[in-house]
Amino acid sequence: MSDVIRIRSEGGVLEVTLDRPKANAIDLATSRIMGETFKAFRDDPDARVAIVTGAGDRFFSAGWDLKAAAAGDPVDGDYGVGGFGGIQELPDLNKPLIAAVNGIAVGGGFELALSCDLILASATARFGLPEIRAGTVADAASIKLPKRMPYHVAMELLLTGRFMDAAEAQRWGVVNEVLEPDALLDRAWELARLLADGPPLVYAATKEVVREAENLQAQDALGRVMKRQFPTVDRLYSSEDVKEGARAFAEKRAPSWKGR
Repeated sequence: MSDVIRIRSEGGVLEVTLDRPKANAIDLATSRIMGETFKAFRDDPDARVAIVTGAGDRFFSAGWDLKAAAAGDPVDGDYGVGGFGGIQELPDLNKPLIAAVNGIAVGGGFELALSCDLILASATARFGLPEIRAGTVADAASIKLPKRMPYHVAMELLLTGRFMDAAEAQRWGVVNEVLEPDALLDRAWELARLLADGPPLVYAATKEVVREAENLQAQDALGRVMKRQFPTVDRLYSSEDVKEGARAFAEKRAPSWKGR
């Protein structure tokens, strides 16, 4: 598709590799390409799961491309349909996303990983939010990180810009698994294939409910689920798949999901 990302697609799994040496930083043009890529993934009924990773073994992504900014890319420019990195603001992205963090994830690179549903990290990965040193705010991380780890630890990272290694990230629950570098992508694909065999309508409903429930009282969110007021929930409960799930359970066999 371009020379800044590499695509691999197999068995319902899409792997998107950010490939911008030396640090896999993201400028406006790259962000727009990523947005179109993930929009196509969202809209493809045969695409079930996406893996996001970086080329090389040093950087997952250094985030916003400061060299491009110095050359004229405005910080508040057009990042494309999905916002920065293509997934942070992409509407209705109701399919599982796995971040395979192969190296340093800082600033917007850390935020890109936080936009995924599952995060696997190489043992050599490090995470940081150095925006404080550049006199700016880590906007998405300021919103998301205090909800993913203890508040005071999140605030320490945001206010000091210090780095956190993969083991610490896993200890705080930010990372699901820490793996040796040469095992990272194999594990990401193993997990992606497992998810690709799962019920896509359930994944979609789960992601929408989790996303929308952030802005609702628990009882209100549950009421909306029970009344089928979320589009993905209504579609699920009216689907062939929900009947297939019940039949397969009763017949003690693996279900055959159709996504309809």
